[in-house]
Amino acid sequence: MCYGPAMKTTNKIQNPGAIDHSQKAFIMDASTSVPSSKKNGAGSTIRCDDKTDCQINLVANDKPAKFINLGQHLKEHRRMRQSLDLAKEVQQSLLPRITPQVAGLDIAGKSIYCDETGGDYFDYHDLSDGKHAKLGVAIGDVSGHGISAALLMASVRSALRQRVSMGGKLQDIIFDVNRQLVDDVEESGQFIGLLYLVIDPLKRSIKWVRAGHSPAILYDPETKSLEELNGPGVVLGVDTGQGYTENEKHHLKKSQFIVLATDGILEARNPSGRMYGMSSIIQIVQRHKTSEAEQIVNAVFDDLRRFQQEAELEDDVTLVVIKIEKEG
Repeated sequence: MCYGPAMKTTNKIQNPGAIDHSQKAFIMDASTSVPSSKKNGAGSTIRCDDKTDCQINLVANDKPAKFINLGQHLKEHRRMRQSLDLAKEVQQSLLPRITPQVAGLDIAGKSIYCDETGGDYFDYHDLSDGKHAKLGVAIGDVSGHGISAALLMASVRSALRQRVSMGGKLQDIIFDVNRQLVDDVEESGQFIGLLYLVIDPLKRSIKWVRAGHSPAILYDPETKSLEELNGPGVVLGVDTGQGYTENEKHHLKKSQFIVLATDGILEARNPSGRMYGMSSIIQIVQRHKTSEAEQIVNAVFDDLRRFQQEAELEDDVTLVVIKIEKEG
């Protein structure tokens, strides 16, 4: 939901008799100051209960009176904006503020919402066991966007964090989170696509579960080979009996990249209707293969803005890039 700048007139009506009664409507700023009750020669009455609640009764040429209560609308507008700004601030605080420092990995992520709040989500979980460093990474995309999507995003984040802290196989973790979500959102029709993976730099391995989300990509800039980290599994929030599968890959190599992205960036379109796609992201990764992960993420978002030209985002966009820095 977007709002343009408020139109503003002068702060005071110096001459009420100068009001043009032929005008259908006009805009009054909330700070307009007028007498509490005053009639002009044409029979117009301006009443103000306070400086932000003014009612104007225009009577001209014996036509029916027209009432405009712009002050009240402006107050309601401000309250709505304040509520949306607060919701945005709260949701932004749920996204990772600090990038985890994990030996052997260079990590960066970023989300941009098309409204004040959105349903995209990414998170990091420190799963290190003593000196053995491991990192959990989640990325999710709630159906729709706005306040309702933001609330479900917060619920998924909390449920996954709690369940991950209890340990167990990835497939069991996602199964339990899904069962909880179905009870919460079954009647609303909402759902969330999720991808959760765990990287073990010491063992040079990765495990993941895919729940209806776009697959992650394992990319090797040296050989220019690309592999989808795919796997079965439907979105969360639909079926309590749905099972999930833990997938695994070994022998990760130095300078390889793992790329996770939501549909919002993959399906973003330019004015001619062409989609951005994963291929555009991989081209940026290839071009900046010696750069840090954060620089690559920023380069992708800059390229996306150029690609879209003047077109606005139609969905939330999220990208996480993980660079393997060393073997073993």
